Amino acid sequence: MVMEANFRFVYQDNMYWGSCEGCTASVFSTLVRNGVVNWKIGMRRAVRQAVSTGQPLDTFTRNSDFQKWCIKQENRPRAGEKFGQLTTAAKLLQWVDELKSSLPDFVFAVNEFGLVPRLDKDGNTRLDKNGQPMMYRRRKQSNIVHLSALFMSDYDHLPFPPQELFEKTQRKGYPWKTRLAHLTSSGEGLRLVSECIIGAGNIADQQYLQARELQMLDVTGTTGKHVCDNSCVNADKLSFCPRLEDILFIDENKLFNF
Repeated sequence: MVMEANFRFVYQDNMYWGSCEGCTASVFSTLVRNGVVNWKIGMRRAVRQAVSTGQPLDTFTRNSDFQKWCIKQENRPRAGEKFGQLTTAAKLLQWVDELKSSLPDFVFAVNEFGLVPRLDKDGNTRLDKNGQPMMYRRRKQSNIVHLSALFMSDYDHLPFPPQELFEKTQRKGYPWKTRLAHLTSSGEGLRLVSECIIGAGNIADQQYLQARELQMLDVTGTTGKHVCDNSCVNADKLSFCPRLEDILFIDENKLFNF
């Protein structure tokens, strides 16, 4: 049984603000089952599907959250006029992308970020009611204290069902130990969280070797590059929370414990 005090990686409420705190098995379970998380991911997929297939968009434009969001965008200085010129489909796609960005997120490669003071808009340290600096764990590469020995690979917008790529990781002789595999928020990609192989290099090296092992080099017809999101080479790269039903595999004991 996983000890609730244990955690191996961190999470934050969303990508824009918040302290990166330890993600226990209990926290992870709560987030992937969260109703708002499920609604945001489901809405993003439904809108993208409707737009790509030319389906009527009336159901989405009547959504009160979308309407409120549109009013907010239209009232933004300078950007409001440009927003008003977008098509309905473009507005909906922009809206659901913001829904994705507001999801809770995990930082699988990091076990701990250091405490730093919160600053106000003028760059001054914010103080609490006792006059002490308000501290938080900021998600920043230079602020990493400990790594987790995990790395995340993001294979999105695949030209085949993501489950097929996951199945390759289950073959005999595949060298990486998979700790978590789930569909991305678009439903068109696979996110893998794997144990680093000692001696195989840094995160970028591990991703390249993994992509080669999975036969994911040059899959798009480019020149030898793999299709894993290159921004994931940074240890502080966030990974958006999935829905429970989108998790294809989880090694709960090893994912949350060293």
